[in-house]
Amino acid sequence: MVNGAKGTESIGAKKEQRKQILRQIAQNREAYLMMAPFMLVFIVFTVIPVLMSLPVGLTDFDLAQFPPKWVGLSNFYNLFLNDSIFIKSIRVTLVFALFTGPLSYVLSFLLAWLINEMSKPLKVIFTLIFYAPSMASGVYAVWQLIFSGDSYGIANAALMNLGITHSAIQWLTDSRYILTVVIIVQLWVSMGAGFLAMRAGFQNIDPAQYEAGAIEGIRNRWQELIYITLPGMGPSLLFAAVMQIVSAFTADIVARNLVGFPSTDYAAHTIMTHAYDYGWVRFEMGYASAICMILFLAMYAANRLINRLLGKYTE
Repeated sequence: MVNGAKGTESIGAKKEQRKQILRQIAQNREAYLMMAPFMLVFIVFTVIPVLMSLPVGLTDFDLAQFPPKWVGLSNFYNLFLNDSIFIKSIRVTLVFALFTGPLSYVLSFLLAWLINEMSKPLKVIFTLIFYAPSMASGVYAVWQLIFSGDSYGIANAALMNLGITHSAIQWLTDSRYILTVVIIVQLWVSMGAGFLAMRAGFQNIDPAQYEAGAIEGIRNRWQELIYITLPGMGPSLLFAAVMQIVSAFTADIVARNLVGFPSTDYAAHTIMTHAYDYGWVRFEMGYASAICMILFLAMYAANRLINRLLGKYTE
């Protein structure tokens, strides 16, 4: 009887919770109506494709035959047992993510922190300076000039003038340097939504908290950072971390624009590049969907880890 009573109470609590949610939606219906266009586009072009990638990944589907042929887990078996380029792309993606993810996250935080200490006009100027590369496609032409493989390239000319090297280095075609160059450029263009979230996080901290902290015994900037700044911008830290994870694991455009497709010895061939190869070059959508599903699971696992690490700042 006791268990039955608890079950009835649980059902009643869930019904009351649903009613409360519906009341809140009714009270804020104007806000939900304004969100509706974005949510519709997001569901159609993001949620549904992600949900479809698993069943499509279990088929042999090349856009030329319909309906798709069911192959079960064959695509996943082939990826891990027969596709040596995919295995290499995993290593490249992990190296790329381990360098660009944390470094870009820390760099975004430090730059946002420094900009927050400036006057208002300088805040606007420097925020634009660091955010602009994430929007400009012409940035690749600048980096191709910097890392040009002849003696007129800026990097080669500087090294040769200093006597460090005696001949031009083929930065964009030599597999020993390709990944390093792509990581450098990715760090430069990664000041996007995560960087803006950090800037917003600093702006949302009430200055009165620092005054109260000084009264309570906080004596230096390091203590302010640990006890006031980080807890005060928890949601911004978490959002920026998620954006950096997505950016690091789905990196592809920088490498293709900078070193070509495919890169020499597949040195900059990430999992996303492999999905692009099979999805938009070979049109093997079943195989490409299997690749995307594996990438999605990897990002989900990384996201869960970040939520566990930063969750204490959002409570």
